[in-house]
Amino acid sequence: MLVGANLLRRLLRSQLSADDGGTGFIITAIHHLRPQYSTTTEFSDEGNSENKKESKWFTLPPFAKTVSASELGAKLARKNHLKSATSAETSAYKTTALKWVLKCCPELPRNLVQKLFRLRQVRRESIAMEVTDDGCQVQKIQLKRVGAKDSLNIGDKIFLPISVREVPEEKHEHDCTNEESNFIRSLELYKDTAIIVLNKPPGMPVQGGIGIKWSLDELAAAWLRYDYSESPRLVHRLDRDCSGILVMGRTQMSAAILHSVFREETLGASKHDSDNEKRVLQKRYWALVIGSPRRPKGTISAPLRKVVVDDGKSDRITVFEHNNTILSSQRAITEYRVIKTSTHGFTWLELSPLTGRKHQLRVHCAEVLGTPIVGDYKYGWQAHRRLQNLAESDLRKNSNEKVAKENMLPFGLNMDSGSILEKQLRLHLHCREMILPNVSQVLQNPKSFTDDDLSKLKSLEIVAPLPSYMQKSWDILNS
Repeated sequence: MLVGANLLRRLLRSQLSADDGGTGFIITAIHHLRPQYSTTTEFSDEGNSENKKESKWFTLPPFAKTVSASELGAKLARKNHLKSATSAETSAYKTTALKWVLKCCPELPRNLVQKLFRLRQVRRESIAMEVTDDGCQVQKIQLKRVGAKDSLNIGDKIFLPISVREVPEEKHEHDCTNEESNFIRSLELYKDTAIIVLNKPPGMPVQGGIGIKWSLDELAAAWLRYDYSESPRLVHRLDRDCSGILVMGRTQMSAAILHSVFREETLGASKHDSDNEKRVLQKRYWALVIGSPRRPKGTISAPLRKVVVDDGKSDRITVFEHNNTILSSQRAITEYRVIKTSTHGFTWLELSPLTGRKHQLRVHCAEVLGTPIVGDYKYGWQAHRRLQNLAESDLRKNSNEKVAKENMLPFGLNMDSGSILEKQLRLHLHCREMILPNVSQVLQNPKSFTDDDLSKLKSLEIVAPLPSYMQKSWDILNS
């Protein structure tokens, strides 16, 4: 009866694991999961059937009904009518093995998890009936290989090699001084349990790459995690020379929800949904442009495409004029209004992008309105040639401002130089204000979040002050 005793022990252990948190909404760091679900159990492994040796496996919580981040994001963006209630309910009970592993173990690098699946080292628990020598039927737990795209059923357990416990946590160490780390934390505009909002400085890229020493995503991972096991994740992007509001999700779930909100708002704008009151996500940029639009406000709907120039050495975005053949991915819509005009030939604009195409605001200002943004030499170089002597003209004579001295900040940043008084102009484009749904409120009880709760959901309104050189330009033109 040894088989029966072992089976009972397994069932009790399985039940205890389920009671410890195997159901419900799970966003748990791997170091929280390890003491609850790490087991040393004798299983029959189909990959090692020669002799039944004791195998050690890292056990994930049983798959349970979960909240779909994309559907919750669509609901927040009030686009949940795009899917039927039946399909939404059904999808809550389905996921793939890869998604479940990434959900339960957010600290495991994605490429490592994918490699485990490729090497066929991930198992799923399976129960089979066997007949013993004395003719009794007993249940036998087997571990069978599972593919990354295989669907899971409610209650399925996934087993990873115990070696994942030995994988060192991803460290984001940088040789930063206290001044540099304090500078990164000084960029915070808002923080709650779900998101961190930064006032991105101009000149710092948001993502790393070839030739980039410092990027905001890496610095945030090193200095803005606080007591979280996960690193902040980018939700959207800003150009390197652009400044202003940058939203980062503090967990995998919050970032995925906001990704969905941004995506749904872009899709909705492509269908000409221009009712501000219906948009839960609103972005407002301030830009100083050369010249003045013909109308004080309006909506630009001009599709964009990328073209290669300089014999393939570089590329640029331009307006796509063939309206009968445009794709949805090329649609670009921007609302604008004049904030203030100047007698010196400059205009302050408020720009509200309803879609999120690369260089959308810069191209719409330069090619559609005919008013390129100050400091945008890529799309407004001809207009800037005419402004070459402006810094030494009557604009400076009428101003009490002095040209800024080099005031270097950490990471080689300088936010003082580049105003309209200087020969070398900086890009005057700043994400000034953003209204977005309060995701932290939703994540308090995501399963019970209904359409009725949507009307009670409070929005977050974030405002970012201008960088020094743009503030100086504002003061000069208002003096």
